[in-house]
This record gives sequence, structure tokens and C-alpha cells, in this order.
Amino acid sequence: MDEKNNAKQHSILWKDRKQGSITGVTDVLSFDENTVVLETELGVLTLKGKELHVGRLLLDQGEVELDGVIESMVYSGSHPEKKGSLMKRMFR
Repeated sequence: MDEKNNAKQHSILWKDRKQGSITGVTDVLSFDENTVVLETELGVLTLKGKELHVGRLLLDQGEVELDGVIESMVYSGSHPEKKGSLMKRMFR
């Protein structure tokens, strides 16, 4: 089966900088009222803000809902690399 079909899609939906949902989450690395750090399908996502609260967490479905005032969202780490060298991918 294709790896793309196995991976959960990653998306962020945010409303008025006060509440939102994130999909494609594989783990919650840490959280407090000022910072939430999530491991996603596309790298580590750090959200900073005020009065942050995890409203709903469904890791088996890869979903997180958050409330609070978001001031920044930053990805760290790299995007998952494609397997194989460039030459191998070109001549499949």
C-alpha cells in the first residue's frame, strides 16, 4: 500500500485566533497555558499564545482542538524525506 495513503493528512483550521483544530498530529510533546508543542506528520509544530487550553485530544485519529489566543505557529524539524535517491526516483 502507498505510504501517502497511510499517513494522516495535516491541516490547521483556526478561527479568530481564539480556537482551532489541527489534524495529522502524532503526539503532544508538551503543553502549558503559553506553549503547545505537537508532533505532526510534517514536523514539530510549536504554538505560542496566552491562556492556551487543549479542548479535545484524539491521538488515535490525529486530532487536537485548542482554545486561547494564538500569537505564533512555528514548524521545526524537517519535512519527511522521500525514500531513495533522486536517480532512483527518476527511473522507476
